[in-house]
Amino acid sequence: MAGATAATVATEAPPRAPWRLTRLREAALAVAIPVALAVVWHLLTAGKPYSLIPPPAEVWTALVDLAVGGINDDAFSGTLLVHLGASLSRVFGGFALAVILAVPLGLLIGRVPLMRQLLDPTFQILRPVPVTAWLPLAMILFGLGPRSAYFLVFLGAFYPILVNTIFGVRSVEPRLFEAAAMLGCRGSAQFARVVLPAALPSIFTGLRLGLGFAWVVIVVGEMTGVQTGLGAIIMEARQLSRTEIVICGMVVIGIAGFLSDRVVMLIGRRLLAWSPSHG
Repeated sequence: MAGATAATVATEAPPRAPWRLTRLREAALAVAIPVALAVVWHLLTAGKPYSLIPPPAEVWTALVDLAVGGINDDAFSGTLLVHLGASLSRVFGGFALAVILAVPLGLLIGRVPLMRQLLDPTFQILRPVPVTAWLPLAMILFGLGPRSAYFLVFLGAFYPILVNTIFGVRSVEPRLFEAAAMLGCRGSAQFARVVLPAALPSIFTGLRLGLGFAWVVIVVGEMTGVQTGLGAIIMEARQLSRTEIVICGMVVIGIAGFLSDRVVMLIGRRLLAWSPSHG
């Protein structure tokens, strides 16, 4: 009896850590590498007036001035919200257009053999062309200004969404179609009731990748003669040798991209609670 009790105690699962401690541990792990990199950055650049890369303290001062002004009182002071708002509109505008076009096309190419034979070769030829190569053509087609930026962001987001949607549709189990047909769901009705739900996990993966690429190409997109945007101030600061402003722009793009990705992840978890990969 005592042996059985000892065995039961030994096989019992260890008590779970409190929720707050778990969250604190996750937060500590998340910031560990950025903090370590900041320390190394400080050690390599602090106290070196001729260094081409400013120390973290100088970048932080520039970021605060960029956000609220009152420190340097130059052309960049207090302009962060204006530039961030412009970049957000271009990123999400181009991303939304990519979603509207890529998801239906991916469903058709993945499900209809004729559409796959007709469209897939063309997309596979165009997909490796880098967004930077489209820059001169975009300015010719859409002129200088935000329309070219929207187009380039759209291109950056389009192919990841398209490829993952096609993959999701092609990966649907044939047994699901057979089961749906036995229940009276046939033809085009299977798109909404079988194909789309089964492909949603892959589609959301494509959405995350597409939004990430939209933020990656925003600097290229804002090289098209726009006056506002994070990419615009990065290019202007580069020309003025304001490296601290360049790094500030990079940091803001990284944070904005991270928060955008978290939003898509939360939406995916809510809609795909039934999927083990998105639980």
